Amino acid sequence: MRDLKRPNAKLPAYKFLSDIGFEVFTPMRQLISTRLGRRTRCEVPVIPDILFVKSTRNSLDPIVQRTATLQYRFAKGGSYCQPMTVRHSDMDKFIAAVASTDTPVFYHPTELLPNMVGKRIRIVGGALDGYEGALLSIRGSRKKRIIVEIPGIMAVGVEINPDFIQLLS
Repeated sequence: MRDLKRPNAKLPAYKFLSDIGFEVFTPMRQLISTRLGRRTRCEVPVIPDILFVKSTRNSLDPIVQRTATLQYRFAKGGSYCQPMTVRHSDMDKFIAAVASTDTPVFYHPTELLPNMVGKRIRIVGGALDGYEGALLSIRGSRKKRIIVEIPGIMAVGVEINPDFIQLLS
């Protein structure tokens, strides 16, 4: 879904929807800001207008009609006025990957160039046990990261322990 409120709004859509009982996920990052002369650490959305809501369209429609700053995000090239959906398995995998690390690095799918995508790997052990994906190759980086992607929407690079990496052929 899309949240059209200002980035400094007191009640953004992800808080509003979670307060009324919906399961909402929006990727967050840490930001240090100055308020009243003091530096404070706060969490802000990585992409301010995107949020993922686990619900049916029938239960969301009345809320979207009442709230002028909340809209569906529509899929490009599909059928007319069809809201974008993400499979539960893909979303659960993405949320678990983001929660497993303190320093996730978010990417738009167009930012991942073919030379950045490395060998296919499987994670054996640890918080991401059983995940399969591609190793993220960034020149000069000594950290190993796996790419976990929501197809066509966003990807995250998650730091992993090299001991848990199993190469796939």
